[in-house]
Amino acid sequence: MPSADLPLLCPVCSHPLEYLAAEAPRQPRLACRNGHSFDAARQGYFNLLVGKGTPFEPDTAAMVAARFTFLGDGHYRPLAQALANAVVPYLSDEGAAVLDSGTGTGHYLREILDAAVAGGRAASAIGLDISKFALRRAARLNPDAVNMVWDIWQPLPVASNSVDAVTVVFAPRNPAEFARVLRPTGVLVVVAPRTGHLAAIAAVAGMLGIEEGKDERLAEAMYGHFEPVNTFDVDIPLELTRAAAADLAFMGPAGHHLDRDEIAARLEDSPEPVKADAKFRLFVFRPRTQETP
Repeated sequence: MPSADLPLLCPVCSHPLEYLAAEAPRQPRLACRNGHSFDAARQGYFNLLVGKGTPFEPDTAAMVAARFTFLGDGHYRPLAQALANAVVPYLSDEGAAVLDSGTGTGHYLREILDAAVAGGRAASAIGLDISKFALRRAARLNPDAVNMVWDIWQPLPVASNSVDAVTVVFAPRNPAEFARVLRPTGVLVVVAPRTGHLAAIAAVAGMLGIEEGKDERLAEAMYGHFEPVNTFDVDIPLELTRAAAADLAFMGPAGHHLDRDEIAARLEDSPEPVKADAKFRLFVFRPRTQETP
């Protein structure tokens, strides 16, 4: 069950939201003192989007299923471990909180929470994503977190100066809002692919390539709110079945414009195991202070 003292804000009036446990026959809910209330879906997540919702296209159920299978098989576990190692040292000894922005199926957040407990720094957690299909999976994997449908480009339903870490794994970034919700001693960790990431599979499956200058654009976007602390590269040599390679290609942006059966067909003639190198970069930032030049 999630912590009852998470720093959540009502998306309607911006007053604090309280987590209220289930009382039969009602599901758990988030409610503020002004009477705005958000019941959990049967699958355990909350939808806080109000009004017109979001114009952005969420990942589909099929894309999420492919990602859940691929990550569940542990192929990217070294990346999840590196992310946890970057985050846990910044967690407060008491009252620690993590915001996973673009939480997807919740696998990376799960690794962080488990590592925090192992290091004696148990943390409460918030997972945000625009895909209800992803959050259904995340809520099952991380029942101790509050998992919410939200558009990252809108003001986050999280109190200012309230979380120790914000993590962003292959997801959109809102630097101003991340800086607002982070504590002054907090950290933002962004994970992005490097040049050559999955090149061998991408060439066959039709995946989108890595744009040149991504690192420079990230640094420029973060400059006004964050300063860099460190950068880590993670390389994972993969040896996959054709089915796993198809899941890998389909679970990312290519899944929005390619059918999984089409991807699988393109990989039919690839010898097994299908070999490729996953190349990631972890960017660690801290909030800028007024004293920072």
